[in-house]
Amino acid sequence: MSTPERDVRAVLEESGPDYDDFSFERPTAGHQGEVFLVSLVHAGDEYEVVVKFQTDADDAAFAIEPYLHEYVADRTDVPVPRILVYKSEPELDVPPYFVTERVEGQNLAESLAAIDPAVRARVVEQAGRILGAMHAEIAFEGFGRLGLADDRLVVQDLTWDWRQFFRDIVEAYVANLADSPFDDLQDQANSYLDDAIEVIPTQGVPRLVHDDFRPANMLFDRAAAEPITTVLDWQFALAGDPAYHIARTDFLFIDPAFEDEGTRADLRERLYAGYREHREFEPDADYERQRTVYHFATLLWRMAGFDAAFAEQSGLAQARAEARFRQQFDAIGGSLPEA
Repeated sequence: MSTPERDVRAVLEESGPDYDDFSFERPTAGHQGEVFLVSLVHAGDEYEVVVKFQTDADDAAFAIEPYLHEYVADRTDVPVPRILVYKSEPELDVPPYFVTERVEGQNLAESLAAIDPAVRARVVEQAGRILGAMHAEIAFEGFGRLGLADDRLVVQDLTWDWRQFFRDIVEAYVANLADSPFDDLQDQANSYLDDAIEVIPTQGVPRLVHDDFRPANMLFDRAAAEPITTVLDWQFALAGDPAYHIARTDFLFIDPAFEDEGTRADLRERLYAGYREHREFEPDADYERQRTVYHFATLLWRMAGFDAAFAEQSGLAQARAEARFRQQFDAIGGSLPEA
Protein backbone atom coordinates (compact mmCIF):
# COMPACT_ATOMS: atom_id res chain seq x y z
CA MET A 1 0.00 0.00 0.00
CA SER A 2 1.34 3.42 -0.97
CA THR A 3 2.03 5.78 1.93
CA PRO A 4 4.17 8.94 2.04
CA GLU A 5 6.81 7.22 4.18
CA ARG A 6 6.95 4.18 1.89
CA ASP A 7 7.20 6.32 -1.25
CA VAL A 8 9.86 8.66 0.13
CA ARG A 9 11.88 5.68 1.33
CA ALA A 10 11.60 4.10 -2.14
CA VAL A 11 12.93 7.30 -3.75
CA LEU A 12 15.89 7.36 -1.38
CA GLU A 13 16.61 3.68 -2.02
CA GLU A 14 16.48 4.18 -5.79
CA SER A 15 18.05 7.60 -6.23
CA GLY A 16 19.24 8.97 -2.93
CA PRO A 17 22.69 9.02 -1.37
CA ASP A 18 23.68 6.83 1.55
CA TYR A 19 21.82 7.61 4.74
CA ASP A 20 21.41 6.24 8.25
CA ASP A 21 18.00 7.74 8.93
CA PHE A 22 15.54 10.16 7.40
CA SER A 23 12.47 12.20 8.28
CA PHE A 24 10.08 14.22 6.16
CA GLU A 25 7.33 16.80 6.33
CA ARG A 26 4.96 18.51 3.94
CA PRO A 27 5.35 22.22 3.16
CA THR A 28 2.93 24.40 5.09
CA ALA A 29 1.67 26.38 2.08
CA GLY A 30 1.83 26.58 -1.70
CA HIS A 31 3.14 23.79 -3.92
CA GLN A 32 1.11 21.82 -6.41
CA GLY A 33 0.99 18.08 -5.84
CA GLU A 34 2.70 15.71 -3.44
CA VAL A 35 5.77 17.54 -2.11
CA PHE A 36 7.94 16.43 0.80
CA LEU A 37 10.81 18.14 2.57
CA VAL A 38 13.19 15.31 3.42
CA SER A 39 15.97 15.43 6.02
CA LEU A 40 18.67 12.75 5.87
CA VAL A 41 21.32 11.80 8.41
CA HIS A 42 24.56 10.13 7.36
CA ALA A 43 27.70 9.69 9.46
CA GLY A 44 26.43 12.29 11.89
CA ASP A 45 25.78 14.93 9.23
CA GLU A 46 22.30 16.12 8.26
CA TYR A 47 21.28 17.42 4.85
CA GLU A 48 17.98 18.07 3.11
CA VAL A 49 16.32 17.55 -0.26
CA VAL A 50 12.85 18.05 -1.71
CA VAL A 51 10.89 15.22 -3.34
CA LYS A 52 7.91 15.88 -5.60
CA PHE A 53 5.69 13.11 -6.99
CA GLN A 54 3.44 13.17 -10.03
CA THR A 55 -0.21 13.09 -8.93
CA ASP A 56 -2.09 12.52 -12.19
CA ALA A 57 -1.74 10.74 -15.53
CA ASP A 58 -0.37 13.76 -17.40
CA ASP A 59 3.25 12.71 -17.85
CA ALA A 60 4.04 15.60 -20.20
CA ALA A 61 2.77 18.25 -17.78
CA PHE A 62 4.85 16.79 -14.94
CA ALA A 63 7.98 16.53 -17.07
CA ILE A 64 7.97 20.23 -17.92
CA GLU A 65 8.67 21.31 -14.35
CA PRO A 66 12.10 19.71 -13.77
CA TYR A 67 13.06 20.72 -17.32
CA LEU A 68 12.20 24.35 -16.61
CA HIS A 69 14.13 24.34 -13.35
CA GLU A 70 17.31 23.64 -15.27
CA TYR A 71 16.37 25.73 -18.30
CA VAL A 72 15.72 28.85 -16.23
CA ALA A 73 18.71 28.33 -13.92
CA ASP A 74 21.05 27.98 -16.90
CA ARG A 75 19.87 31.20 -18.56
CA THR A 76 19.03 33.61 -15.72
CA ASP A 77 19.87 34.48 -12.15
CA VAL A 78 16.33 33.59 -11.04
CA PRO A 79 16.60 31.59 -7.78
CA VAL A 80 15.48 28.11 -8.84
CA PRO A 81 16.53 24.93 -7.01
CA ARG A 82 18.62 22.60 -9.14
CA ILE A 83 17.28 19.18 -10.09
CA LEU A 84 19.24 16.32 -8.52
CA VAL A 85 17.18 13.43 -9.91
CA TYR A 86 14.25 13.08 -12.30
CA LYS A 87 12.64 9.67 -12.85
CA SER A 88 9.86 9.49 -15.41
CA GLU A 89 9.74 5.69 -15.10
CA PRO A 90 10.89 4.69 -11.60
CA GLU A 91 12.13 1.14 -11.16
CA LEU A 92 10.26 0.84 -7.88
CA ASP A 93 6.50 1.02 -7.46
CA VAL A 94 6.14 4.78 -7.01
CA PRO A 95 4.83 7.54 -9.27
CA PRO A 96 7.23 9.56 -11.43
CA TYR A 97 9.18 12.00 -9.29
CA PHE A 98 11.98 14.48 -9.12
CA VAL A 99 14.34 15.52 -6.33
CA THR A 100 15.73 19.02 -5.89
CA GLU A 101 18.23 20.59 -3.63
CA ARG A 102 16.67 22.11 -0.53
CA VAL A 103 16.74 25.89 -0.25
CA GLU A 104 16.35 27.49 3.14
CA GLY A 105 13.64 30.02 3.83
CA GLN A 106 10.14 30.60 5.10
CA ASN A 107 7.06 30.46 2.93
CA LEU A 108 6.44 34.00 1.73
CA ALA A 109 2.65 33.69 1.77
CA GLU A 110 2.70 33.24 5.54
CA SER A 111 4.71 36.40 6.11
CA LEU A 112 4.24 39.01 3.36
CA ALA A 113 1.59 41.14 5.07
CA ALA A 114 3.24 40.90 8.48
CA ILE A 115 6.90 41.55 7.67
CA ASP A 116 8.67 44.85 8.18
CA PRO A 117 7.76 47.36 5.42
CA ALA A 118 11.40 47.74 4.38
CA VAL A 119 11.75 43.98 3.92
CA ARG A 120 8.44 43.84 2.07
CA ALA A 121 9.64 46.52 -0.33
CA ARG A 122 12.82 44.52 -1.01
CA VAL A 123 10.74 41.39 -1.66
CA VAL A 124 8.48 43.16 -4.16
CA GLU A 125 11.40 44.83 -5.92
CA GLN A 126 13.17 41.48 -6.22
CA ALA A 127 9.97 39.97 -7.63
CA GLY A 128 10.18 42.66 -10.31
CA ARG A 129 13.81 41.79 -11.01
CA ILE A 130 12.91 38.12 -11.36
CA LEU A 131 10.20 38.94 -13.90
CA GLY A 132 12.56 41.26 -15.76
CA ALA A 133 15.27 38.60 -15.92
CA MET A 134 12.84 36.00 -17.25
CA HIS A 135 11.43 38.34 -19.88
CA ALA A 136 14.83 39.67 -20.95
CA GLU A 137 16.46 36.28 -21.39
CA ILE A 138 13.74 33.80 -22.46
CA ALA A 139 11.56 34.53 -25.49
CA PHE A 140 9.44 32.38 -27.78
CA GLU A 141 8.17 32.46 -31.35
CA GLY A 142 4.49 32.61 -30.35
CA PHE A 143 2.00 32.31 -27.51
CA GLY A 144 0.81 29.11 -25.85
CA ARG A 145 1.38 26.57 -23.13
CA LEU A 146 4.87 25.09 -22.87
CA GLY A 147 5.72 21.46 -23.47
CA LEU A 148 8.57 19.16 -24.48
CA ALA A 149 9.29 17.60 -27.86
CA ASP A 150 12.43 15.53 -28.42
CA ASP A 151 13.78 16.93 -25.14
CA ARG A 152 13.32 20.50 -26.38
CA LEU A 153 11.14 23.24 -24.95
CA VAL A 154 8.32 24.07 -27.37
CA VAL A 155 5.16 26.17 -27.46
CA GLN A 156 2.15 23.90 -27.82
CA ASP A 157 -0.73 24.91 -30.12
CA LEU A 158 1.25 28.02 -30.99
CA THR A 159 -0.66 31.18 -31.87
CA TRP A 160 0.38 34.74 -32.69
CA ASP A 161 -2.88 36.15 -31.33
CA TRP A 162 -2.29 37.07 -27.69
CA ARG A 163 -5.83 38.36 -27.16
CA GLN A 164 -7.43 35.10 -28.24
CA PHE A 165 -5.01 32.99 -26.20
CA PHE A 166 -5.66 35.16 -23.14
CA ARG A 167 -9.40 34.90 -23.70
CA ASP A 168 -9.13 31.11 -23.86
CA ILE A 169 -7.32 31.16 -20.50
CA VAL A 170 -9.96 33.35 -18.86
CA GLU A 171 -12.87 31.38 -20.29
CA ALA A 172 -11.39 28.28 -18.68
CA TYR A 173 -11.33 30.10 -15.34
CA VAL A 174 -14.98 31.06 -15.78
CA ALA A 175 -15.91 27.48 -16.66
CA ASN A 176 -14.17 26.29 -13.49
CA LEU A 177 -16.37 28.57 -11.39
CA ALA A 178 -19.07 25.92 -11.90
CA ASP A 179 -17.30 23.80 -9.28
CA SER A 180 -16.88 26.64 -6.79
CA PRO A 181 -19.15 28.72 -4.52
CA PHE A 182 -19.23 31.32 -7.32
CA ASP A 183 -21.12 29.37 -9.97
CA ASP A 184 -23.84 32.05 -9.87
CA LEU A 185 -21.32 34.58 -11.24
CA GLN A 186 -20.42 32.78 -14.45
CA ASP A 187 -22.78 34.70 -16.73
CA GLN A 188 -21.73 38.05 -15.27
CA ALA A 189 -18.05 37.13 -15.60
CA ASN A 190 -18.51 36.27 -19.27
CA SER A 191 -20.38 39.52 -19.83
CA TYR A 192 -17.57 41.53 -18.22
CA LEU A 193 -15.02 39.67 -20.36
CA ASP A 194 -16.97 40.34 -23.57
CA ASP A 195 -17.08 44.07 -22.81
CA ALA A 196 -13.40 44.43 -21.92
CA ILE A 197 -11.50 41.94 -24.09
CA GLU A 198 -10.80 44.40 -26.92
CA VAL A 199 -8.53 46.33 -24.53
CA ILE A 200 -6.06 43.45 -24.70
CA PRO A 201 -3.68 43.69 -27.70
CA THR A 202 -3.58 40.95 -30.28
CA GLN A 203 0.17 41.27 -30.80
CA GLY A 204 3.06 41.19 -28.38
CA VAL A 205 6.48 39.74 -27.70
CA PRO A 206 6.05 36.23 -26.21
CA ARG A 207 8.13 35.78 -23.07
CA LEU A 208 8.37 33.20 -20.30
CA VAL A 209 5.46 33.52 -17.87
CA HIS A 210 5.52 31.45 -14.67
CA ASP A 211 1.72 31.81 -14.31
CA ASP A 212 1.68 30.66 -10.68
CA PHE A 213 4.06 33.39 -9.55
CA ARG A 214 2.66 34.13 -6.10
CA PRO A 215 3.98 34.36 -2.54
CA ALA A 216 2.82 30.82 -1.69
CA ASN A 217 5.28 29.47 -4.27
CA MET A 218 8.30 31.29 -2.88
CA LEU A 219 10.62 30.92 0.05
CA PHE A 220 12.32 33.93 1.56
CA ASP A 221 14.93 34.97 4.12
CA ARG A 222 14.08 38.33 5.65
CA ALA A 223 17.72 38.99 6.60
CA ALA A 224 19.04 38.61 3.06
CA ALA A 225 19.63 41.51 0.69
CA GLU A 226 17.77 39.43 -1.92
CA PRO A 227 15.02 38.01 0.33
CA ILE A 228 13.39 35.59 -2.16
CA THR A 229 15.53 32.45 -1.95
CA THR A 230 13.64 30.27 -4.42
CA VAL A 231 10.75 30.24 -6.90
CA LEU A 232 8.81 26.96 -7.04
CA ASP A 233 6.04 25.24 -9.02
CA TRP A 234 6.78 25.88 -12.69
CA GLN A 235 4.35 23.38 -14.20
CA PHE A 236 1.88 26.03 -15.41
CA ALA A 237 4.46 28.09 -17.33
CA LEU A 238 3.48 29.55 -20.68
CA ALA A 239 4.64 31.89 -23.41
CA GLY A 240 2.71 35.08 -22.80
CA ASP A 241 2.70 38.85 -22.96
CA PRO A 242 5.03 40.48 -20.40
CA ALA A 243 2.39 43.05 -19.36
CA TYR A 244 0.10 40.20 -18.32
CA HIS A 245 2.81 38.74 -16.08
CA ILE A 246 3.58 42.11 -14.49
CA ALA A 247 -0.09 42.89 -13.82
CA ARG A 248 -0.77 39.41 -12.46
CA THR A 249 2.18 39.77 -10.08
CA ASP A 250 0.92 43.20 -9.05
CA PHE A 251 -2.42 41.64 -8.10
CA LEU A 252 -0.99 38.63 -6.26
CA PHE A 253 1.63 40.59 -4.31
CA ILE A 254 0.12 44.05 -3.87
CA ASP A 255 -3.45 44.71 -4.90
CA PRO A 256 -5.77 43.88 -3.12
CA ALA A 257 -3.43 42.54 -0.40
CA PHE A 258 -2.96 46.05 1.01
CA GLU A 259 -5.90 48.38 1.56
CA ASP A 260 -3.92 51.62 1.75
CA GLU A 261 -3.60 53.15 -1.72
CA GLY A 262 -0.31 54.84 -0.80
CA THR A 263 1.19 51.50 0.21
CA ARG A 264 -0.01 49.91 -3.01
CA ALA A 265 1.42 52.73 -5.12
CA ASP A 266 4.80 52.58 -3.37
CA LEU A 267 5.06 48.80 -3.73
CA ARG A 268 3.95 48.93 -7.34
CA GLU A 269 6.73 51.38 -8.11
CA ARG A 270 9.22 49.07 -6.41
CA LEU A 271 7.95 46.21 -8.59
CA TYR A 272 8.44 48.31 -11.72
CA ALA A 273 11.86 49.56 -10.58
CA GLY A 274 13.08 46.00 -10.11
CA TYR A 275 11.76 45.02 -13.53
CA ARG A 276 13.51 47.96 -15.22
CA GLU A 277 16.90 46.67 -14.06
CA HIS A 278 16.56 44.09 -16.84
CA ARG A 279 14.03 45.44 -19.30
CA GLU A 280 12.34 48.72 -20.20
CA PHE A 281 8.82 49.20 -18.93
CA GLU A 282 6.60 52.26 -18.72
CA PRO A 283 3.06 51.80 -17.36
CA ASP A 284 1.28 54.07 -19.84
CA ALA A 285 -2.46 54.61 -20.20
CA ASP A 286 -2.87 51.51 -22.38
CA TYR A 287 -1.16 49.37 -19.78
CA GLU A 288 -3.32 50.77 -16.99
CA ARG A 289 -6.44 49.74 -18.91
CA GLN A 290 -5.03 46.31 -19.59
CA ARG A 291 -3.95 45.96 -15.96
CA THR A 292 -7.55 46.08 -14.76
CA VAL A 293 -8.52 43.30 -17.17
CA TYR A 294 -5.52 41.20 -16.09
CA HIS A 295 -6.45 41.80 -12.45
CA PHE A 296 -9.98 40.59 -13.13
CA ALA A 297 -8.65 37.46 -14.83
CA THR A 298 -6.36 36.74 -11.88
CA LEU A 299 -9.26 37.19 -9.47
CA LEU A 300 -11.31 34.65 -11.45
CA TRP A 301 -8.39 32.21 -11.28
CA ARG A 302 -8.29 32.56 -7.49
CA MET A 303 -12.05 32.20 -7.20
CA ALA A 304 -12.02 29.04 -9.33
CA GLY A 305 -9.49 27.53 -6.93
CA PHE A 306 -11.42 28.54 -3.82
CA ASP A 307 -12.28 25.06 -2.54
CA ALA A 308 -8.71 23.79 -2.74
CA ALA A 309 -7.25 26.96 -1.23
CA PHE A 310 -9.61 27.08 1.75
CA ALA A 311 -10.33 23.38 2.31
CA GLU A 312 -8.58 23.36 5.69
CA GLN A 313 -10.04 26.66 6.89
CA SER A 314 -12.94 26.98 9.32
CA GLY A 315 -16.44 27.60 8.06
CA LEU A 316 -16.24 31.18 9.29
CA ALA A 317 -12.94 31.79 7.50
CA GLN A 318 -14.39 30.35 4.29
CA ALA A 319 -17.47 32.55 4.56
CA ARG A 320 -15.34 35.66 5.06
CA ALA A 321 -13.10 34.75 2.13
CA GLU A 322 -16.09 34.14 -0.11
CA ALA A 323 -17.58 37.51 0.83
CA ARG A 324 -14.24 39.21 0.15
CA PHE A 325 -13.97 37.60 -3.29
CA ARG A 326 -17.50 38.66 -4.16
CA GLN A 327 -16.72 42.24 -3.16
CA GLN A 328 -13.59 42.19 -5.32
CA PHE A 329 -15.56 40.71 -8.22
CA ASP A 330 -18.05 43.57 -8.07
CA ALA A 331 -15.39 46.24 -7.59
CA ILE A 332 -12.98 45.12 -10.34
CA GLY A 333 -15.67 43.94 -12.73
CA GLY A 334 -17.50 47.23 -12.35
CA SER A 335 -14.33 49.20 -13.12
CA LEU A 336 -13.32 47.26 -16.24
CA PRO A 337 -12.64 49.49 -19.25
CA GLU A 338 -14.47 49.16 -22.52
CA ALA A 339 -12.64 49.32 -25.83
